[in-house]
Amino acid sequence: MSTALLAAIAVILCILFRILNVNSQPQRPSIWCCDNKFLDNILKIAPLLNEEYVPTRLWGFSGHVQTILHSVIGRVKCPWPIGERVFLNLDDGTTLTYDMYQPLDTSFQDDITIAICPGICNTSESVYIRTFVHWAQYHGYRCCVLNHVGALQNVPVTAPRIFSYGNTDDYDAMLKSVTSRHPNSKVVCVGFSLGGNLITKYLGETAKEKSSNIIGGISICQGYCALEGTKWLLDWQNFRRFYLYIMTENLKNIILRHRTVLLSDEVKRRYNLNEHEIVSAATLPELDEAYTRHVHEFNSISELYKWSSSINYLHQIDRPMLFINAKDDPIVPEPLLEPVKKLATEKSNIAYIELAHGGHLGFYEGGLIYPNPVTWLDRTLVALIGSLALNYDDNVKKQFL
Repeated sequence: MSTALLAAIAVILCILFRILNVNSQPQRPSIWCCDNKFLDNILKIAPLLNEEYVPTRLWGFSGHVQTILHSVIGRVKCPWPIGERVFLNLDDGTTLTYDMYQPLDTSFQDDITIAICPGICNTSESVYIRTFVHWAQYHGYRCCVLNHVGALQNVPVTAPRIFSYGNTDDYDAMLKSVTSRHPNSKVVCVGFSLGGNLITKYLGETAKEKSSNIIGGISICQGYCALEGTKWLLDWQNFRRFYLYIMTENLKNIILRHRTVLLSDEVKRRYNLNEHEIVSAATLPELDEAYTRHVHEFNSISELYKWSSSINYLHQIDRPMLFINAKDDPIVPEPLLEPVKKLATEKSNIAYIELAHGGHLGFYEGGLIYPNPVTWLDRTLVALIGSLALNYDDNVKKQFL
């Protein structure tokens, strides 16, 4: 074997080792929380937060690999949960759907419903959603999952809009429907990525009347500020522009799939839409400039992003909230996490949990190459929902003492 070939192999191995970050070691999650009683209730039911998170050894220490495997392959060895699809006709003509899944373990004494808001362009049929739903059902929880308007291929769009980063009306409509069906159920709001932004914004919106059934919320891997987040995503550093391209194409495909309704001549006149600009948009800001801000009737995307971002609603949240992010998330860089860390050090009933590894919604764990069938995130979320229930019960008891 020639010296040049050996040198080439050595370089390739060095690059692989750097990308896979194999020199890293498992670490315990870091927790920011100024409310000791709230933190105690969390750790009573979720003691795994005091343990090291051990990613899959060969590739789990890479945020990129975690993120890509999550989006392409999803979870492993999970049955497809069986549920009921509910159709709602909203005042603006939108056909909204959500899926309801009943608990598999009916011996669970408490009646708790997990109201799930998926990530961008995702639905109850997304693999990471259905695997979490099955794990939650198995532990005695009811789940309802919002299907973002336009994202389901077999459900037509009936009004000139789809979901957006900041419109919480669809989630609100689902919650009203769920609480009317199960008026005695406690509700925990859970959001992934874009869904995390939506449930956080929803819980902080003072103009919306929220049900007393809601006992808390959990946000996973959101970016908190759309204006700052898009600036980072437009940078090629850490391949963020690549992820932005994928998100842009997915959203654009939904718009074009429903173009007969969303881009009819009447709708284009009403909202001053230019179809060529929509089709040629190469980034989310360009697509939002060409489409989203017009449909929501904002003068600029800066106004749209300010209205959309949960960072502007954090201090108004009056329910217990848990936030989870990973430092190696290639889509959400660390500087975007500072406001929520600060919030957790100032506001009661708020906790921020940060992991060194996990990528964007990955959090695979265990094994050398093949991960455990249940991820760290799925295990942790089920435990944290129990923690919020315990915290709620403790607060109710105090009222009668």
